[in-house]
Amino acid sequence: MGRGRITELTVSDVRFPTSLAHHGSDAMHPDPDYSAAYVVIETDAADGLKGYGLTFTLGKGTEVVVCAVKALSVHVVNKDLDEIISNFRGFYRQLTSDGQLRWIGPEKGAVHLATAAILNAVWDLWAKQEGKPLWKLLVDMDPKQLLSCIDFRYITDALTEEEAYTILQNGLVGKKEREEQMLEHGYPAYTTSCAWLGYPDQQLKQLCTEALKDGWTRFKVKVGADLQDDIRRCKLVREMIGPENILMLDANQRWEVEEAIEWVAKLAEFRPLWIEEPTSPDDVLGHATISKALAPLGIGVATGEQCHNRVIFKQLLQAQALSFVQVDSCRLGSVNENLSVLLMAKKFQIPVCPHAGGVGLCELVQHLIIFDYISVSGSLENRMCEYVDHLHEHFKNPVVIMNASYIPPQAAGYSTEMKEDSVRKYQFPQGEVWQELLSDHNIQLK
Repeated sequence: MGRGRITELTVSDVRFPTSLAHHGSDAMHPDPDYSAAYVVIETDAADGLKGYGLTFTLGKGTEVVVCAVKALSVHVVNKDLDEIISNFRGFYRQLTSDGQLRWIGPEKGAVHLATAAILNAVWDLWAKQEGKPLWKLLVDMDPKQLLSCIDFRYITDALTEEEAYTILQNGLVGKKEREEQMLEHGYPAYTTSCAWLGYPDQQLKQLCTEALKDGWTRFKVKVGADLQDDIRRCKLVREMIGPENILMLDANQRWEVEEAIEWVAKLAEFRPLWIEEPTSPDDVLGHATISKALAPLGIGVATGEQCHNRVIFKQLLQAQALSFVQVDSCRLGSVNENLSVLLMAKKFQIPVCPHAGGVGLCELVQHLIIFDYISVSGSLENRMCEYVDHLHEHFKNPVVIMNASYIPPQAAGYSTEMKEDSVRKYQFPQGEVWQELLSDHNIQLK
């Protein structure tokens, strides 16, 4: 029996007013409203299953991504799901190579975020039809079929399909044991929830105390707005967590290249493992300069959450510009493009520490990093996945954290399905939460 023909694709603008409590605040994004362009695809298959996908946004602009999803939907509706899966590379290229829409990309910006939302829904549906969580679908997949999902265009100078096949073949050794290890212990995580830039010191102290009691040993601090404030906050956090636990810094693209080097050097006394996004995410050579300058201080450079595509990651790796690869499940072109980056990172021997948080990013990226450990990297050295404790209650299958680790999800799919009531309440601007907020604040929508 076939998988069915896609009969409908709908997309919603879902926004959560996180800016009211400064959740997610950093040096460049002081008032984010965590949001998502939320896609649902339906087929005419008798199983009645639906695919759910999303991409993450910060409030304003979500409507632009929604428009891009609608524009791309002509390549999706009426497509046979079996045909998509049997030529997934071709379908990915069809979405990313529309002769007119690619002009507002290509493979970057709103149109690429829309591509990710659509493809995430396709992967969710495929995994559900197989009765497996997405990570298990990938782990069990034949290496050749896995590679057939990846578009290697523009990256063969760094990773050929043949090299990728060898990596996956080598990953077969010990795979069963690594899967058992994940199921028993989970994938190590770090927390960003304690030290958003907008949090006052007392809240920061309270959250650090609670996190330590819950077993967290890896903490990230937002920096970049004011040096003296950063020194004070980093000193506070380092004193709270002690000398043995791990501290990371995140500037969210705030600095010029030389400014980043000088600023971070003044924070080196707090022994951060890395500085994340020290400058423009597009500045490959700038990241390389920063990385070289900070290496003698024992501070690595991490980036990736706003890397447009696999090509930028390729260049960062080739230029020795980063020490930690931070893939994002909704910035890149879904699972397909993330697979190519995981494989490149393995070839260049750079650890992957995914970006997460936002709306659903933890739910999605856990699948990718668990697959990476089991089938690609085979290592946990210097590896951890970000965790942010916001908005998980809005998902039907939220992440499970035990002992500061992601426990592999067991429900079939990509963990992307949101609760219908949450979508209804937080849909912008007609949802009841937004209607109440807009009324209370006397905001007039333009």
